[in-house]
Amino acid sequence: MAGRRSSARSRPDSSAGIAESDAPAIPAEAARAIVLRSLNQAPRTRKQLADLLEKRQVSEEVSMEVLDRFVEVGLVDDREYAENWVRSRHAVRGLSRKVLRQELRLRGVSDGNIEAALEQIDEAGEREAAFALAERKLRTLSRYDDASQRRRLLGMLMRRGYDSSVAYAVVAEVMRSEATHEQSWA
Repeated sequence: MAGRRSSARSRPDSSAGIAESDAPAIPAEAARAIVLRSLNQAPRTRKQLADLLEKRQVSEEVSMEVLDRFVEVGLVDDREYAENWVRSRHAVRGLSRKVLRQELRLRGVSDGNIEAALEQIDEAGEREAAFALAERKLRTLSRYDDASQRRRLLGMLMRRGYDSSVAYAVVAEVMRSEATHEQSWA
């Protein structure tokens, strides 16, 4: 057996056990380019960018260094991101504070920044947005009976995160307003 040669296949190869984490690290310059390309497409939170860099197998050390610099120069600002997100999603989609809070948490925004951004919307503003949503939706429901209209309006508002008490009050007000409007035309 001493004179026998072992094949390369039977001998453990020292390079076969290299893990992906031992692969060459992505340099900071490449990480910066990844972040810049992402920010050119749309604003992002620090967590979203960190997740992107992790997905691209950028080391945590390089990722932290690059993201710290982007925060320092103001290109990544979670507070501003949250404020813009709240303003846009509340005005366009009529989302409640509850849903906006959940969406921002999923994007990695801190609770402090979320609460600061949600201060833009008070209870009256939230109720106005719910009323406007219900009013627009009611126009598309004219072929349904009152009970179906009420049910559909309530479902729509609750899916957007409005409390049931707000939803019921707004739907009742919208339905009354529509009935009054129809009577004035008759």
